[in-house]
Amino acid sequence: MKTAIVSINQASASIAKIIKQELDAKTVVRTKVGSVWNEYDAFIFIGALGICVRTIAPYIKDKHTDPAVVCIDSNGTNVISVLSGHVGGANELTQQVARILGATPVITTQSDNSGLWALDTFERRFHWAIASDLWDDDMNRIIFTFVNRQPTALLLDVRDEGTDYMERTLPPHVTIVDDIAEVTPDRYKLLIIVSPFMRRAPEGMLELHFVPAVATIGFGLAHQAEPAEEIYDQIDDAFASRGILPCAKRYCTIDVKADEPFVQILREDYQQEVRFFTAEELAQVEVPTPSPTVLKHVGTPSVCEAAAILGSNHGKLLIPKIKSDNWTAALAIDYAHLRLPQKGHIEIVGAGPGDPNLVSVRGRKMLEKADLILYAGSLVPKELTYCAKSGAVVRSSASMTLEEQCALMKEFYDQGKFIVRLHTGDPCIFGAIQEQMAFFDREGMDYHITPGISSFLAAAAELRSQFTIPERVQTIILTRGEGRTPMPDKEKLHLLARSQSTMCIFLSAAIVEDVQRELLMEYPPETPVAACYHLTWKDQRIYRGQLKDLAKIVKDNHLTLTTMLVVGEAIDNRHGLSELYSKDFKHLFRN
Repeated sequence: MKTAIVSINQASASIAKIIKQELDAKTVVRTKVGSVWNEYDAFIFIGALGICVRTIAPYIKDKHTDPAVVCIDSNGTNVISVLSGHVGGANELTQQVARILGATPVITTQSDNSGLWALDTFERRFHWAIASDLWDDDMNRIIFTFVNRQPTALLLDVRDEGTDYMERTLPPHVTIVDDIAEVTPDRYKLLIIVSPFMRRAPEGMLELHFVPAVATIGFGLAHQAEPAEEIYDQIDDAFASRGILPCAKRYCTIDVKADEPFVQILREDYQQEVRFFTAEELAQVEVPTPSPTVLKHVGTPSVCEAAAILGSNHGKLLIPKIKSDNWTAALAIDYAHLRLPQKGHIEIVGAGPGDPNLVSVRGRKMLEKADLILYAGSLVPKELTYCAKSGAVVRSSASMTLEEQCALMKEFYDQGKFIVRLHTGDPCIFGAIQEQMAFFDREGMDYHITPGISSFLAAAAELRSQFTIPERVQTIILTRGEGRTPMPDKEKLHLLARSQSTMCIFLSAAIVEDVQRELLMEYPPETPVAACYHLTWKDQRIYRGQLKDLAKIVKDNHLTLTTMLVVGEAIDNRHGLSELYSKDFKHLFRN
């Protein structure tokens, strides 16, 4: 937001300074508010609410065009949303300013205070368009019906950030329906639709139809296609005749069309994302309507269909090639956005170092929605699975073979279930996922990886050490000692140790004598070391010392495989600060 601060009295100067710094706002004199009313997205008054109201009263016109107005009392105790609470963003700004000041947000909008959706903010919040032909009175009636908890049907044809939010926060009076035929006026008073497809509520029912930007439009063009300014609407009209509303997320075409007038119009007039592909890339895509003529002229049998498919991450082609006099177009949607018949999915989740509070927010959400949680029981605390939903199956893989693990996951996958494979730390660092991913690839199973906090990061935190010290140590090496699995010749510990970097050594407590011997070939015997057992677990133990005593520390304390060995002068180092922190670099300091 372009924000103006209006200080009503001198007592508010300190508050104004804080807000100005945090929001990059400009100061406006109260008597000049009228002359700049349309130049700012928001005004923050600091002082009496009555003065604020009298100042803005002559300029208020329409909630869709008026700026957001917020008022802070002179003590910074309360932050009040005054004008354009939803549509203008004053409610969000009120919350933001209250957090900056540690103040109490005062918001009187009914939906906010009742914990219901602010429907009139979804268009801006989720970048949705509204297909319903609504007047202000219509939207007011819709909101009145919704906040008074009248029976509401929700039809979702696609999936995106907004629909995920709606499903996660579904109010009790809202019912998700799979088919518009389920929606009748005797059962529901309001129908909310989120769909790029043309839908209509039954006669006599209130309707609010959001259109998310989820589609990729692939297009081809004749050279210097004219009139270029009309092609945009022509393509939309062509898709509308086939039941698809304007819902473009991006436009894609062949790279030789980058300088065409229509491409410039897409970018400059319509602010659309445009991606380009080479003929070689497009030629690799199988399409329903290849063209020998197109192949002859540009080196690929398809432009619009292939570009739509590539631009949608190999999504579903909903509208094949439409041909006009000087353009072709096709439309595809990423499978991630489509609500297809339920299929299985496997999410490989990094559990973090052990503390259940250190799993990522995304990882926690995955665990909460899983139908099967298969966790590495010998390495992952069982407490991490306690957030599983009712009815979920939770199994430890500690006593299972790889074949048994894969068979169990495929059993649930084939039933269309959501599976979480929970690995310690970050699964991509000394994880055991390579063989599993090979199995998933071979079986054509859908999977994704949610990263986790690695134990080497937990080691740095628990040691209260910065593993990179300016001008002294700028590299961290993650490795292990050579046990039953040989190390590549170029990665022998003594060779890696030549850099004198901070070295974090995994899975090596059992061969600590060999590790110490190799490290002493390059590191001084007095180099600081730390043996970190069960980092962030309830029974965490950390032992500090010098490299010459590393093997003794591990043996005397009976440390096991779940021990991280850290070596390097960065441990507990508080010296060698870079000149970046000197006063000569004033951009790093606040005035």
